[in-house]
Amino acid sequence: MNVSYIAHISGRVQGVYFRASSQQQAIEYCLSGYARNLADGDVEVLLCGEEDNIEKMLLWLAHGPEQAQVTEIQHEKVPWQEHHFFSIG
Repeated sequence: MNVSYIAHISGRVQGVYFRASSQQQAIEYCLSGYARNLADGDVEVLLCGEEDNIEKMLLWLAHGPEQAQVTEIQHEKVPWQEHHFFSIG
């Protein structure tokens, strides 16, 4: 079943290739959506696709790429959004 989730990731997540790495992982899990930096230094990630793959991606986001230091991740299911690829904003 296709679903959408929004995740808010805090910690040292900007300037450490978090968005680019998120894009690579999302493509591997056949997910669409986006990753974008927020003004407060956090990263927001929208995930759209199969719920099982989103769960795997959320586990990955909890630690991110090697250079990142994730201190907190919050996520929630949101109404379905149609995206055809995973973009970096």
